[in-house]
Amino acid sequence: MNFAMTGHKGLIGSFLLKKLIERGDKPVLLVDTREGKNILDIGNYNLKDKIDVFIHLASFCKINKIIENPLLTFENNSKGMERIMEFCRKNEIPKMVFTSSSRILSKEKNPYTASKIYGEELVKGYFQCYGIDYVIIRPSTVYGPFNDKTKRLIDIWILNALKGEELKIYGNENKTLDFTYIDDFIEGFLIAMNEKNEEFDISSSASAKLSYVADFIIKLAGQGKKGFYEPEIAQPQEVELDIYKIKNLDFYPKFSIEEGIKRTFEWYKENFEEIKRSR
Repeated sequence: MNFAMTGHKGLIGSFLLKKLIERGDKPVLLVDTREGKNILDIGNYNLKDKIDVFIHLASFCKINKIIENPLLTFENNSKGMERIMEFCRKNEIPKMVFTSSSRILSKEKNPYTASKIYGEELVKGYFQCYGIDYVIIRPSTVYGPFNDKTKRLIDIWILNALKGEELKIYGNENKTLDFTYIDDFIEGFLIAMNEKNEEFDISSSASAKLSYVADFIIKLAGQGKKGFYEPEIAQPQEVELDIYKIKNLDFYPKFSIEEGIKRTFEWYKENFEEIKRSR
C-alpha cells in the first residue's frame, strides 16, 4: 500500500509510520511542520507515485490555547482540511483516514471540537460528491514513551514529577479521562483503517480519575505534588468512551493505565536529560 501522511513526527504519527513501514507499506508523501512542510502548502506537491490512502493526523490540538486564540484552529485544522481534501480529489486518491477527536462526543463545545466536526462532515461530503472513501478515527488521550513537544497532559505530569514540581488538575477529585496507551491505539487504528465509510472511537474503554493517575506518577517519581484548580473553559470533567464498534472487529486494549504509565515513566526517566535539552 502506498500512503501519504501528515503529522508523522508526532506521537501517533511516529509510531504509526514505523508500523506501516515494518509491514511493507510505502510512504509516498510525508508532511509535518516539524520538517518545514505545512499542510496549507500541500497543493504545491507533485506526486511521483499513486497513493492508495491519505492518513491525516496533523492538527493544532491544545484546546486551552485555541480558546485564547481561535484562529489557531481555523488556520491549522479547518483550512488545512479543505486543502487536503482538494489534494485528494485532484490527485484521485481513493481513500482518506481522518483523525478526529473523542472530544466531539462531549457536551462541551469549543472551536477545536467545531473544527473536528467540520472535518468529519467534509470527508463525508467528499465521499458522497466525489467517491472518496473515508475512515474517521476518534482517539482519546493517547500517551506513550515519546518526547511529546506538544506538551500534553501525561508528558507535562511526568516531567513535572521528575523535577519535583506540581501536577496540576483543572477540576476536582472526581475528574476523569479515558487514557489510551500508544500501542493499543496503533493496533486499533490499523484495524479501523481497513474499513470503509465508518467512524470508530478508540480508547482503553476504562476511565481513570486524574487524581489517581497523578498520585501514581508521583509515587513512581518519589517526589512531586498535585494541586487542584478551577476547571478550564469548555473542558469535560468526565470522559469515558464506548468502543463497542471497534471491539466488534476484535480490538481489545491490552494495557492498563498502571502498566502504560509505568512504561512511559521509565522511558521519560531514562531520557530525562535529553528531553530537557530539547525543550
